[in-house]
Parts: sequence; C-alpha cells; structure tokens
Amino acid sequence: MNAPTIPPSAGLRDVLAREIKSGELLRALIGVGPFVAAYFISRETALLNLGLIAVSLLIPALRLHLPSKVIAWHYLAILVAFAALFLAAPIKPLFVVLTALAGFLAVAATRYGEHFRTLGNWAFIPAVYLACEVREGVNAPEALRHAGIIIVSSPVALALVCGIQIYNQRRQDNIATSFGPPAAEWLLPAAATAIAVFAAAALVEILDLAQGQWVMWSAASVVVGDLSASTDKLKQRAIGAFVGVPLGFLAGLALPQNRVGYALAVLAATLTLISFSRYIVGFGLRCFFIALAASLAGGASGIAEERVANVIIGGAFGLIAVALTDIVWQRVVRRRGSPPSHPTKA
Repeated sequence: MNAPTIPPSAGLRDVLAREIKSGELLRALIGVGPFVAAYFISRETALLNLGLIAVSLLIPALRLHLPSKVIAWHYLAILVAFAALFLAAPIKPLFVVLTALAGFLAVAATRYGEHFRTLGNWAFIPAVYLACEVREGVNAPEALRHAGIIIVSSPVALALVCGIQIYNQRRQDNIATSFGPPAAEWLLPAAATAIAVFAAAALVEILDLAQGQWVMWSAASVVVGDLSASTDKLKQRAIGAFVGVPLGFLAGLALPQNRVGYALAVLAATLTLISFSRYIVGFGLRCFFIALAASLAGGASGIAEERVANVIIGGAFGLIAVALTDIVWQRVVRRRGSPPSHPTKA
C-alpha cells in the first residue's frame, strides 16, 4: 500500500508555519509599516529608523505582557540612552565609556527581576545602533537634524505599540504583574557585557570602523550564559552573517538601485527581529536584507567582508569577556569553598 502523497505546497506551508511567528509578524508590520509609508511620502530617511524603536518596544511588550506604563518607561530609557550616546559620540573616550556603561546597566537590571534582561537588551540595542547610524557618513548639522526628527517623531512609535498591546490585553487578559525572581548572580554577567562592549567600542573608535554598531551589538549579544552557550550563539551569528550577507549583496547586484526596494529591504530587516522562531534563521535573513538594502542604496562596496568581520570581531570580544569573568568566578568560589556555578546565566 502506497503512502499518501503530500503536496509540495502543503510541506512548504508547514515549514513556514514552524519558522514564522505570524501573529508577531502582523503586529510588527502594524508598528513599523507606517514609518515606511511616511518615508515614501516625505523622502525623509530618518523616519525609517523609527521602525527600530517601534520593534524594540514591541518585542518585550509581547514577550513579557507589559502594561502601557512599563512600555512608556522603556521608551524613555531608549531615548535617554540614545541621546546620551549621540551627544557623546564626538568625544571618543566618553562614547566608549558610556556605551560600556549602557551594556552594564542593561544586564544589571536583572538584580530586580530576571526578565529585566529583555527590557535592558532592547533599550541598549536601539540606542547604540541609532547613535552610530545617525552619524554615519554625514556632517554634524545633518546628524543633529536626523536625531531631532527621530526624537520628535518617536512618540508615534510609542502610541502604535501601546495600541497594539492594549488590543492584545483585551483579548488575552494577561498583564504582567512581576518581572520574575531577582537574578542571584547579576554582577559578573553585567561586568562581562561591559568588558565586551568597552573593547568593541574602543576598537571601533580607534580604527574608525564603518558600521561599528555591528561590532558593539555582537559583543553584547553573545553574552547569554556560560562559555558554551555564548560560543553557540556566536556560531549561529557567524553562520547567519556568512550566508546572509553575501546573498544579500548578490541579490542587490541583480536589482536596480531604487528607493522603493531600499525601504522594503529595511522594513524586512526590521521585521526579522521578531518574526522567526529560530534565531539563526532570523539573523541570517536580517543580514541578507541589510546587505540588500545597502546595495540598493548604492553603498554595498565591501559590505560582505565588512559585516561578516564585524559580527565575528564583536562576538570574539564577547567570548573573551565571558571566559575572563568565568575564570574570576571560579577563583572566587574556590576561595569561598562553595560549589561553582555559572554566574553569566542571568
């Protein structure tokens, strides 16, 4: 008796259903899409960056079931961190120190609840990314104008995310009442993040690396647990970058440079932050769409090597920082005579 034949289309639907979180994708599209539409109307590129703020608010709001009041505080933290890093950027030593401090605080907040790590990450990431992105390749007055547009227009992102979350809560009635138990060990993972980000930011400033936010973002991103977990995270990021960036670059070479394609690629890259079940798939597609966007904007020269190198360098700093803090921790517990555990599992 022959086994039933499964249509290829059904198999594809099953794969997409497993990989894509359709509910989150739709909500992210509602939160980010209006800024892409505004960009088409106004031709103001600063508006595209508001999509990152919107999705950075939306991710912890959906994961942690946050009420609007907490979303508003999260929004304020993003703006304050962005403004501080943006203003400090011309003074390189100050920028390096403040970036490391932001990374430290993003993890140290777990002292008051382990779920604060998600909030901290999604305040640190947009602040660092936008502070670098806004100043990339423009003079100081233009960067200041760009930053001003982001700050003035950002309440729209807050309103959209709060509206989405209010709708969710009316349907699900699951508002968060706590942020989980306090992390027993928060200082060393926070220190590991600060060390990694400090080294990454210092390298970016000393060598004046283009798209340096990728180095700093990667350095913080791999500090996720013990050395084994951090190594696995770096492997996933490296594979995503090695595959996604060259493919995005090649796709950009095959397509004509145009504003519509650029905006849609930026939109797609932003949506990958929330829409995929597996990290490696989401990160690989994010690399693909960012490379494609850069290519369609006419700035893809050397992008494949640059982005892949930034991911690897930043991740290496993260691994070194995790290893150093683990060595310190093992020595401390040996002196105390207590059984060792991994303090970076915050």
